[in-house]
Amino acid sequence: MPMRRAEGATLPRTERPKPRPKKGSAYDIVAIASSAGGVTAMTNLVAALPADFGAIVLCVQHLDPRHRSLMAEVIGRRSKLPVVQAADAMKVEKSHVYLAPPDRHMLVNGDGTISLTQTELVNFVRPSADLMFESVAAAYGERAIAVVLTGAGKDGSMGVTAIKKRGGTVVAQDEASSEFFGMPSATIRTGIVDFVLPLDEIPNALVTLLGGQSGA
Repeated sequence: MPMRRAEGATLPRTERPKPRPKKGSAYDIVAIASSAGGVTAMTNLVAALPADFGAIVLCVQHLDPRHRSLMAEVIGRRSKLPVVQAADAMKVEKSHVYLAPPDRHMLVNGDGTISLTQTELVNFVRPSADLMFESVAAAYGERAIAVVLTGAGKDGSMGVTAIKKRGGTVVAQDEASSEFFGMPSATIRTGIVDFVLPLDEIPNALVTLLGGQSGA
């Protein structure tokens, strides 16, 4: 399946993201958001990242706040990267995955620590992808990547604009591989998405954007 830009123009496979000519990684952080259908999608994406991925990974998945989340254990069983549920004031590290706990907004601060809040719902949800993306934009600017996966609603579509305005990169899952296309579609409609990709191509694209080599 070919890669497509948000405008709908089809590009050949040879025009996947190319490593940037910078010393070290081109990015410090990847922020991923999903909702309906997202547990499987996020698990598959994180499982495909290499152990030396080289960036911080933040994840927001909309979950039922009435139940304890087992996402860290579920994703961690398949991930080559350490996966933890985020805690307030936790210091983030590269090549680690941090999951927002149920019913808490997760933000990252300029000093590389996480803040968890139970402030009002945003787009009817908590945790909010928009708030996470906005905090990532403020803290990391052009060295940030936002990824929007399957989900209903429009959470994330405002936050990706903040990422883009600061010079970061935005990736959205394509319709064919999305169980629910609401969140990716709302993101794509902003007109600022850099890449629209099938789920199974996103991990290689992220590795390449970070300055590594895409797998087969």
